[in-house]
Amino acid sequence: MKLSKFALSAALGLALAGGLAAAPASAASADTTARQGYTASSYTGSAAEAAANKAFYQAVMKSALAKQAAQPFLKAVVVTYDPSNAPSFASQIASSAQIWNSSERNIQLRAGSNADFSYYEGNDSRGSYADTDGHGQGYVFLDYSQARQFNPTRIVAHETGHVLGLPDHYSGPCSELMSGGGPGPSCTNPYPNATEKRRVDSLWANGLAAATR
Repeated sequence: MKLSKFALSAALGLALAGGLAAAPASAASADTTARQGYTASSYTGSAAEAAANKAFYQAVMKSALAKQAAQPFLKAVVVTYDPSNAPSFASQIASSAQIWNSSERNIQLRAGSNADFSYYEGNDSRGSYADTDGHGQGYVFLDYSQARQFNPTRIVAHETGHVLGLPDHYSGPCSELMSGGGPGPSCTNPYPNATEKRRVDSLWANGLAAATR
């Protein structure tokens, strides 16, 4: 899928200091950047996007596990996120973290410095997305217009699901978080279903086990 070019504000163009988080792509590189977005069921995604999402998740895990080594007594991997570049979505980001934290045993999301990934906000004709450069670095971008049309907490939780390793499945029902915008604006469910919860827990349990060997 060829992506249209876009320009973000200078504030969104600033890279984060430390961690894996990368600032939103520039207009010059937008056409070659793979994305996982909160979109409609008419778009089914691509192999490139799926591979990029996997690379993003694996890099976030690698970063989190590296910091985990200093705290081996913890029973769950702590993934740190930076919400400071998406102040309009502060409450939705906090709610999304709470939703995922209450759903999982092997991973916990925490706001803080030296972040493993970050959130940004702004305007983009393609809506919200989890973006990666194909080498594991990335961020979650939250679109103002889309958040007025769809439930914003569901959008944030959906995009965070990509960071945790879940792919899009736009043809799924509203009860499936990763169906994204497929069920339409009337769908306000921000919770992963049982299958999605088990998948994330399994992915991070395997990572945690590998780190403690």
